[in-house]
Amino acid sequence: MKYASILLTLLILLCSLYTPGAQAQRSEQDIVYYGFDPDIVTNYVTSGRRSLGYIRVTVELMVADRSYLADIEHHEPLILNTIIRIFNQQPEDKIKSLTGREEIRQTILQELQAVLKRETGKDMIRDLLFTKYLYQ
Repeated sequence: MKYASILLTLLILLCSLYTPGAQAQRSEQDIVYYGFDPDIVTNYVTSGRRSLGYIRVTVELMVADRSYLADIEHHEPLILNTIIRIFNQQPEDKIKSLTGREEIRQTILQELQAVLKRETGKDMIRDLLFTKYLYQ
């Protein structure tokens, strides 16, 4: 009898894991990353030298759901244009400092979220990561 009650308890626990609500909750947590290939290379204006510096970054987007990947791929030119435009507007000291890099990352994230929300009506991007960040 003792084993029967233990088995019944385990069965109830297993059934609760496979309810439709639990599956929906798991699918909401289906975060994927989308990277751009090749790296993004663009210029910025250097201060004092009246010349151009360049920056090379690898950007990974944290996408809220796997089903959004087709939309992200479709809007990739718009996303890349937004990233490059923001980098082109940054001063040299901001490009080269750690706090400036974080401010640029936040600016790009907010701008991409707004642009994609306007284009698709969905909140697709949760976060943005720089996995490579080189400047000269």
